[in-house]
Amino acid sequence: MKHQPITPCLWFDTQAEEAANFYTGIFKNSKIGDIARYGKEGFEVHKRPAGSVMTVEFLLNGQPFVGLNGGPEFKFNEAVSFQVFCETQEEIDHYWNKLTADGKESVCGWLKDKFGVSWQIVPSILPGLLKDPKKAGPVTKAFLQMKKFDIEKLKEAAK
Repeated sequence: MKHQPITPCLWFDTQAEEAANFYTGIFKNSKIGDIARYGKEGFEVHKRPAGSVMTVEFLLNGQPFVGLNGGPEFKFNEAVSFQVFCETQEEIDHYWNKLTADGKESVCGWLKDKFGVSWQIVPSILPGLLKDPKKAGPVTKAFLQMKKFDIEKLKEAAK
């Protein structure tokens, strides 16, 4: 895979390959790339069995990512999330349903997947609605009542 100037690296305990397979099964234009494995060297530091997965490169909708099996020291939290902009309600439903499987729904389009990674599933019309001072208030009031975004309800609030 071609490396980008900025590539998100997601730190997992041991589930980097499982997560990469999960995500590439959800997003279009996605694939698993190179997988690097731990060797015997450095065992006193990394404590990983030789041959176990160290990193997995993967693409999600053309965006490169790296999954790192770094150990249990660090956990994901909402301070970092990935926004997925959707044109249709069907897209929102697809990503919401797939990413919340064994995960957790939150509010305003936010969710955590089964690995603890935070996502925002956002209608692509939302930023435009929020830029319009006459629509921003009613639209905000409407989406604050939602977990998964409903495009029709947002359009109705904007009228």
